[in-house]
Parts: sequence; structure tokens; C-alpha cells
Amino acid sequence: MEKLHVKCDMWIMANTHLNRIQPKHFALIRAIFEFGQLGLAANSLSMTQPAASRMLADIERMVGVPVFQRTPKGMEPTEIGAAMAKRAEIVMEEIEEAMREVDAIRRGASGTVRVGAVTGGALGYLVPAIRTLKTEARNADIHVDVAPSGPLISNLLAGQFDFILGRIPVGVDARQFTLRLARTEEMDLLVHHTHPLAHASRLDMADLRHFPWAMQGPGSPLRQAVENAFIEADTPLPTDVVNTTSLLVMIGMIATSNAIAPFSREVADLLCRQAAVSGLVRLDIAQSIIVLPYHMISLKNRQMSTLAVRLQDLVMREFSAR
Repeated sequence: MEKLHVKCDMWIMANTHLNRIQPKHFALIRAIFEFGQLGLAANSLSMTQPAASRMLADIERMVGVPVFQRTPKGMEPTEIGAAMAKRAEIVMEEIEEAMREVDAIRRGASGTVRVGAVTGGALGYLVPAIRTLKTEARNADIHVDVAPSGPLISNLLAGQFDFILGRIPVGVDARQFTLRLARTEEMDLLVHHTHPLAHASRLDMADLRHFPWAMQGPGSPLRQAVENAFIEADTPLPTDVVNTTSLLVMIGMIATSNAIAPFSREVADLLCRQAAVSGLVRLDIAQSIIVLPYHMISLKNRQMSTLAVRLQDLVMREFSAR
């Protein structure tokens, strides 16, 4: 029997007229095979029986042989009909799955979204928004990159992100973007709990300059915010600095030395939440350190998927709630 099916399949593939068979023809073949009656098959497809009869005649004309035999018991498939019915089942399942997938993508319940964010924006707003989105769209394929604004903007322009949470670097034309909302970042300075200043109160910037530091390189918004705090306090800038964009390097530095590292408030909250485990604490400084605002940024005239728009709306909701 298996050899017979293989033979029938090969015959069907070789028949040049079959390239005219459409999904509606496969649907009728499957329905007749399932119900065994032309009338019942027609009803299941919301067709009249004469219309179904004409379509079956068209199919058999294209195939060149009978597909079903009319018997007193109903419609019984021929060998060719049985092979076509098997293929019809596969074809219709694929079509139905494709339509379900299209519907899910259209509703924003499936698909792919790629976003980038500065660290504070990622933890403070993007993570909660993704958590909400995943309750509504468990199959959504979400990609998140956390990086400084310069690389984020470059990748947005290259089409690698749907939108980002970041800042527009100097020299980049802001007119090519849509900017929505703005959030400032407050900075906390973290040290290990054994640091000489760990339990001091109301520290001035002058108290910090002689310690080693781990922070982003010159020109970055976080570095500029720290340097501005020293300048506003009329205090020379620290000279013992390790330049890095890596959170792990910063954490490693402060965990194993008397280094000080600046983190956005959202990151500091996460790192200090379990102080007994991490060993990290905030310095109590008298002066606030504020970073330039970041925005939700997308390219103008670029169509985003429903899923990306849904995530963007959820991020905006997080923005508005705080």
C-alpha cells in the first residue's frame, strides 16, 4: 500500500495540469473525503451542491482521471483521490496555520520586535512593558539591546531596531526621528559596604575625588553628569578612572576595591535591593547628579509592526505612570 501511495504521489507531481489547482479545490477534496457525501461537503464549505459538482468536475478535468467514484454508499476516493486528499489535508492545515499567524501578527499577539535602550530606560520602563506584553502575547519574539545612545542611534538608522530609549548624540540630525516623551535619569554612586565612605552622611563631591572611579568614557552623558557635579562643587575632577561601558566591570571594580561607580537610579535600585547578597550600597551625597533626558526615538516615515506599536504604547504607559 505504501508503494501505491508513493506511485500516486509521483504521478500527481508529474501531472502538469495540477499547477492550476487552487486552495479551494483542495478544500473541496478534503471535505468530500471527510464527509463521503457531495451535499454534506458542499454545506461545510457554504456552497451549493451544483457548484460543488461543477468544481469537482473541473478538478477531475485538470487531473485527467476520476478523483472520486459515485457509489450507493456515497463518494469513495480513487487511488489518485486518496493521494490528493492526503495532500489536501496538509495544504489546508498550512493555510489555516498561516491565517492564524497573520491574525495574531495583525492583533499584535505575535511577531518580532527589536528595541534598544540605555540602561536606566531598559530597567525602569522597558522591562515592565515587556512583562505586560508577554501576558498578552506569549509567542512574541522580543529582542532587547542595552547600550549607550551612540550605538543605539546607529543601529536604529541601520534598521536594526523598531525604536529605542536613548539620546540623540551631538552631530546627528534630529529631524529624521520621531521623539516622544522625555525622562531624566538620576544617578547614584555605589561602593562596596566596606568602603571608607560607605556609612558617611551628606558627602560633598570633594570627599570623593581622591578615590578610584569606574565609569563610562569621556563625553558620555553619565560621565558628563558626574563631571558637572564636580565642576558645580568647584572641585577638581577625579584622575584615577577606569573607563568602561560594562556594568560587570564596574560592579567588579567596586566589589574588589575602594572604587566608586555611578549608576542610574533604576540600576542602583536593582543592585542594592539585596545588599546582604551584593555587598553594594549607595553613597549619601549632598548633591544630586542628573543626566540629560532620554527619549523614545523612532525613525520618521517607517512603518512599525503592530507588535512593536503595542510595546511602544506600553512603554509610554509606564512613562506616564511615574
